[in-house]
Amino acid sequence: MRLDSVKEYERRIKSIIITEDEIKDGLKRAGEYINALYDGNPILLVSVLKGAFVFMADLCREVTVPCEIGFMCVKSYFEGTSSSGEVSVVMDLDRDVKDYHLVVVEDIIDTGRTLKKLLDMLGDRKPLSLNVVTLLDKPDRRLVDLKADLSLFTIPDKFVIGYGLDCAEYYRNLPYIGEYSEI
Repeated sequence: MRLDSVKEYERRIKSIIITEDEIKDGLKRAGEYINALYDGNPILLVSVLKGAFVFMADLCREVTVPCEIGFMCVKSYFEGTSSSGEVSVVMDLDRDVKDYHLVVVEDIIDTGRTLKKLLDMLGDRKPLSLNVVTLLDKPDRRLVDLKADLSLFTIPDKFVIGYGLDCAEYYRNLPYIGEYSEI
């Protein structure tokens, strides 16, 4: 998809679902949750690229326990607005995780297939603990038995953009979560 104008770009933002201020409040809650859960124990925050990078950047500033960050890239969306069903690990962590408490920082849990594969893979590496914090949860689309340890927002079955989430790489820079319109 290539957008030909700013007008077309703006026209595809159907509505704002979660405001910038609501996201900031959610980040504070998530930071408090992580700080209480690990109570001073060092952690490794693992961002799932590309969608979670904005969430991870803001979340790590709310965390007061010692933390390192790592990145993985796992894809199931390739240009469209629905998951391909195929899950591919494009970039793996650059370290052994067996001595870490891992917190996977995810942008959205939709069908759950992508995150389930990632969690199975990370669990096989025997970290000290493994938890998931997600910005968005879309339970109506879930195809696997999976629940985040903390979900900041539960949303209906709509294709969303903004705050790191994209459609064909556009809209990641929006400071809010919006509903995408294909028309």
